[in-house]
Amino acid sequence: MTSTVVYEGNLKTVCTHLKSGTQIFTDPPVDNQGKGESFSPTDLMATSLGACMLTIMGIKARDLEVDLTDTKIEVEKLMAADPRRVSGINVTFSFPETLVVDEKNKTILERAAHTCPVMYSIHPDIVVNVTFNWNPATITLKV
Repeated sequence: MTSTVVYEGNLKTVCTHLKSGTQIFTDPPVDNQGKGESFSPTDLMATSLGACMLTIMGIKARDLEVDLTDTKIEVEKLMAADPRRVSGINVTFSFPETLVVDEKNKTILERAAHTCPVMYSIHPDIVVNVTFNWNPATITLKV
């Protein structure tokens, strides 16, 4: 088994990862009868895509000897109605300004991100938009 999910009442759950004991709490968003005090299950779905993409990219970056420390992803989940469902996920990567990566390695890392297991598990009706914001390295010139 991977995890347990226990309903705590008031639409809240506590999810426990069995191997580590780590817990995640869920609460529906305000527009779906919750208080929005924690991740909603659909927030976790969208967020897991970003975490998975960055993890797979990190594995490839380690092989390439590229340090992705402090890379940040912003995830936007889009909902649709009738039936209520996730209709889109926008994922925006922002890399540290000090990161220097050549074009070949940028392409390799971007392709790696798109091969994460969560990406392959998302229904084709869900529109996924991914943006990679590679910042130029900050260069200090002595004049």
